[in-house]
Amino acid sequence: MTPTIRLPRRALVAVATAVFVVAGALLALAAPNHAEAQQGPLPTGQLTQVTNFGTNPGNLEMYAYVPNNVDPNPALLVAAHYCTGSAQAFYSGTEYAALADQHGYIVVYPSVTRSSKCFDVSSPQALTHGGGSDPVSIKSMVDWIGANYALDTERVFATGVSSGAMMTNVLLGVYPDVFAGGSAFAGVPFACFATTNGSEWNSECANGQIDRTPQQWGDLVRGAYPGYSGERPRMQLWHGTADDTLRYPNFNEAIEQWTNVHGVSQTPSSTDYPQSNWTRTRYGGTGSQAPVEAISLQGTGHNLMTSGMAARVIEFFGLDEDSGPTDPPDDTTPPDDDTTPPPTGGEGCTAVIDVVNDWGSGWQGNVLITAGDSAISGWTLTWTWPGGQSITSSWNADVSSSGSAVTAGDVGWNGSIA
Repeated sequence: MTPTIRLPRRALVAVATAVFVVAGALLALAAPNHAEAQQGPLPTGQLTQVTNFGTNPGNLEMYAYVPNNVDPNPALLVAAHYCTGSAQAFYSGTEYAALADQHGYIVVYPSVTRSSKCFDVSSPQALTHGGGSDPVSIKSMVDWIGANYALDTERVFATGVSSGAMMTNVLLGVYPDVFAGGSAFAGVPFACFATTNGSEWNSECANGQIDRTPQQWGDLVRGAYPGYSGERPRMQLWHGTADDTLRYPNFNEAIEQWTNVHGVSQTPSSTDYPQSNWTRTRYGGTGSQAPVEAISLQGTGHNLMTSGMAARVIEFFGLDEDSGPTDPPDDTTPPDDDTTPPPTGGEGCTAVIDVVNDWGSGWQGNVLITAGDSAISGWTLTWTWPGGQSITSSWNADVSSSGSAVTAGDVGWNGSIA
């Protein structure tokens, strides 16, 4: 077993902190109340299937990628594949896992088991909050991650291509209380694919023949969760002008829908051209995290996602704002944490471990280092495990081990403690 200890990313004037993840920590936990919570945490650095993750009316499979340097309060990205695709194909064919390695978020890859390998984005159940089918299954996956990790519930996002893009629209429509934003590549508006005869396909929508007013489109989203009055998720839309599968008029209809949902003008706040055949418009704001962002790709067909686009998705979600665990802090505000020890005066420096996440077979904690009656310029902390423990990852400390003996030192910027 291997523990994780993590040092916070913020250096303090009088306290230096470090975080470690520890496996094999000899700490006891009560048995979880839900069977689906018993499988975590997951192996890091690899795609892993999760079974028994909760209510699953869509009979989907759940796969997840947890990076080696997962944040203590990670964001979550749901990445939905295209028709005929799978979780494995979308994992290997996109850059979201590699970007997770850089930024510490978790990725969930839902995988369709029905023969079409298309997500249900058309049934009345799928288009209703808590109604059933695939969205409920995906919501269970989000809940499973939340039960096994200290998930930042304000940073849960969805993205997808084609059928996965349509599912992204659906998830943001039926679960605005769960998802903070979405990015849809070659999709259609929420409820555009709606059918009542059990068909998974809507030719009228696919051919771009459904033309509604912005108010009508927005009402479809609002009607999916009657009574919801909270903040609506931001939306990023991508579409190629030569798309012959889900035709280009769907792009403008989706812009009308999500600008109406956000109550912003259909007139762009800004227009620019990030690449030669791209036109990017932003609505309700001009920055990289505007309420609605739309990228039109001139002359591009349905298979529009290429290398580098995933990084723009991550930027839109704000998941790239993590500057890295050992970069200098941008302020010296101490954390709101009652476990931080006060200065110890003439008793010398102290180090205290605050366990912030314990899953029975391992744990994660902050190491808080406090100076005594004189300042510290560079610090080293040594300890010996009682047995059977080791560190799997660390932040804001240079760590080495020899058997059960561990040495951790500062990383430069956090070496000075008043």
